[in-house]
Amino acid sequence: MTSIRTAGALGAYACLHAGIAFAQNPSPIDIRACAGIETDSQRLLCYDKAVGRDQLPQAAKREDPSAKSVSVDIATRNSQDVARPLSLLDSRWELSPESKLGTFNLRGYKPTYALPFFGSSKQNTRPHSPAPDHTVTTPQKLENVEAKFQISLKTKVAENLFDDNGDIWVGYTQSSRWQVYNQDNSRPFRETNYEPEALLVFNTNYQVFGWTGRLAGIGINHQSNGRADPLSRSWNRVVADVGFEREGWTVMLRPWWRIPEDRKDDDNPDIQDYMGRGEIQVVHEIGRQEFGLTARHSFRTGDRSHGSLRGTWSFPVAGNLRGYLEVFNGYGESLIDYNHRATYLGLGVSLLDWY
Repeated sequence: MTSIRTAGALGAYACLHAGIAFAQNPSPIDIRACAGIETDSQRLLCYDKAVGRDQLPQAAKREDPSAKSVSVDIATRNSQDVARPLSLLDSRWELSPESKLGTFNLRGYKPTYALPFFGSSKQNTRPHSPAPDHTVTTPQKLENVEAKFQISLKTKVAENLFDDNGDIWVGYTQSSRWQVYNQDNSRPFRETNYEPEALLVFNTNYQVFGWTGRLAGIGINHQSNGRADPLSRSWNRVVADVGFEREGWTVMLRPWWRIPEDRKDDDNPDIQDYMGRGEIQVVHEIGRQEFGLTARHSFRTGDRSHGSLRGTWSFPVAGNLRGYLEVFNGYGESLIDYNHRATYLGLGVSLLDWY
């Protein structure tokens, strides 16, 4: 596990280090970052780079030297003077050759948000696990309403490993549950989950029942909460990704296999029976609104049959500020609650959504 954690930490460092290039080389979906550049010339260069206009022939660039502004569409990329729409998966994973932006550009991964209100139907005051010395004996004093926030970033570290296909990405996601309203207990962070990963992603193009298969990937994922016993929880997985899409819709199938651990090092030997052996994610865009649904299941029957549903709704509020609503029901909202069932409702703002 130590080597996997070290690899994950290096991946997270690569993501953060790549932020230096973000303002001057954003992705099409992150083009709004250009507005934050103070210098007019640099801001224009940022827009040009984001939409591929820097690749136009020099004659085309000089056509209108008096132009004072540029109009862009965050879902398109100009290539050889022809506007080509980017698909939803293309906008995040740079799948097609014309969407490639090179390596070490900081990109969004999973949603980044802040939820000042995150309420639970039943807090897990006595976390437990079948592993020895992993059960809390004294109930914790927890409020049912807390705050939750998440940051999630990725960067491409290698491109076109197999001719014009096959990119390596590293990602890092961190989510925290903060008992900010629990004044009597010094407002502690109840749970923080750390999730570095590395993925090999391929561009695909095939048709299945009216859907286009656009992405196939394989990767290694580590998730832990960085705590000591009896609250320590962690696992390592090999994860596959298969992505399909049609206009306004994206479906991601994500099965995984847990990497076995020595019994003495296993914080949660039954985690797969609660947090599942795979998930399916559906994202649908309607105008500027985005709806998401993620379902997980253990793929077992009887007493080992458990799962969860997570629904999200992102909607415009003012300018680039977006509202964010999250509803979760089932097992495993966080690692410490992997075998605890509850319903959660969160409301706040989103800084970056799925697509």
